[in-house]
Amino acid sequence: MESFASTGRTTLKRLPQRGSYDRALVYQILDEGFVCHVGFVVDGQPFVIPTAYGRIEDKLYIHGSAASRTLRSVGGGIPVCVTVTLVDGLVLARSAFHHSINYRSVVILGAATMVEAAEEKMTALRAFTEHVVPGRWDDVREPTEQELRGTSVLALPLVEVSAKVRVGPPKDDDVDMSIPVWAGELPLRITAGSPVDDPRLLAGLGPPAYVTRYSRRAQTTNGSK
Repeated sequence: MESFASTGRTTLKRLPQRGSYDRALVYQILDEGFVCHVGFVVDGQPFVIPTAYGRIEDKLYIHGSAASRTLRSVGGGIPVCVTVTLVDGLVLARSAFHHSINYRSVVILGAATMVEAAEEKMTALRAFTEHVVPGRWDDVREPTEQELRGTSVLALPLVEVSAKVRVGPPKDDDVDMSIPVWAGELPLRITAGSPVDDPRLLAGLGPPAYVTRYSRRAQTTNGSK
């Protein structure tokens, strides 16, 4: 299916023209982001936890510590709301009211479950690593059994999902167009700086191409990441 089904919980009420259920767009946003925020309620107390994630087809894997009480609670199958947001630019209008931000965001609703099988957990850890730096997993030591036991991995199916996007210039009122102040968009991008060697790096080793040519915008989205 090219789009996620709209549900009563994912249908946008405010500015619905910015909403999208396009699967390719959702994948693109998830694959470009670094951090998701996991919202849930335990014993009447709301929590929102930032954490790493990775996507494999239509499943989001969420990373955490095995010692985390909150993540263990989420892993029990309680309802969660996961969000990922990319900021693309600052929108400067002629009036304070119409200042805005250009962004792309995804909201996922559902119930996460704890990943217990060692093989699936290892696959998820690979997805976490490749999500941040594609190509890195094959160069490094894989996690030990002890490290696997110390890591929590949650799986969240991508079923109730929506994206929301704002692009373009400010939307000033016609009456304000004659105000003599600059208006427009200030684009913002995540760009990589020059690699810095670990002081204990073995002699003769330089950064690999996936480090020197690193770019979040260059991430590919093929639906099977």
